[in-house]
Amino acid sequence: MKEISVVIPVYNSEDNLEELFRQINVALNDIDHEVIFINDGSRDNSWAVLKLIAAANKNIIAINFRKNFGQDNALMAGIAQASGNYVVIMDDDLQHSPYDILKLHAQCSKGFDVCYAHFDEKNQRIWKNLGSWLNGVVAYWLLQKPKGIYMSPFKIIKSEVAKSLLQYAGPFPYVDGLILDFTSNLTFIEVEHHKRVNGKSNYSFTRSFSVFLKTFTSFSVIPLRMATITGFIFSFLGFMAALYYIIEYITTDYKAEGWTSLILSLLIIGGLLLMLLGLIGEYLGRMFLTLNRKPQFSISEVIKGKDEK
Repeated sequence: MKEISVVIPVYNSEDNLEELFRQINVALNDIDHEVIFINDGSRDNSWAVLKLIAAANKNIIAINFRKNFGQDNALMAGIAQASGNYVVIMDDDLQHSPYDILKLHAQCSKGFDVCYAHFDEKNQRIWKNLGSWLNGVVAYWLLQKPKGIYMSPFKIIKSEVAKSLLQYAGPFPYVDGLILDFTSNLTFIEVEHHKRVNGKSNYSFTRSFSVFLKTFTSFSVIPLRMATITGFIFSFLGFMAALYYIIEYITTDYKAEGWTSLILSLLIIGGLLLMLLGLIGEYLGRMFLTLNRKPQFSISEVIKGKDEK
């Protein structure tokens, strides 16, 4: 077994790949390692660049998806190919420095299952920071994420834990959620978050919202319990209000005409019902796709380095 497998999802990053691979090899020069790139349906020449890198280097595995399946799906495909004692997960844009891998490895080697990179300052847009914060809050309440742990996309995982993640066979994997299902032996280390070298971020608001939905609906039934409790609360309030107005109608001459309060109540309760129905529908939709065996990913080609077998 190799000591470290570096798993990197790739999407429209043709200008970064050669430099990223070079820096990883320099940083891990004294450690037996492999680099696994997963081309997740890139629309540029990322796959052509990966094939050129694989033709000239032995410690690389390049995987090509038939279409875009998403970052976490790509990670699952990469972890399945990894043979290292530790699996590093990082982005393809060089905002995560390969030279920090050794720091993560040293910290994780102290007996932890997972070590996350923690960034004091992030070189990214405000809405993306807000999305990361929101996902962290949701993970804390729904997935019992330990306090103080930022679920960074840059992390290192012991091989036993990484392979355990592959037990999940559904079409909506969320790697950090799966990690929290298998272990609470987590730690972190401070590293620098660098500016993107080339191109622009591919992580849109839609992708961030998709991560939120995975956290919210794929790994916990707490939202459904919250919907049930909310329904009971509003039913109780409605019953008490009805009882109050019946008593008032019988015992006084006051006849409430409250059209404004009636319309507001209908709008609030109607909106709440639609929201709760949407939440239940999200669960049912995911169950439907899982039961119908929607594929987690589809691989068209796997290329190993020139001396790999």
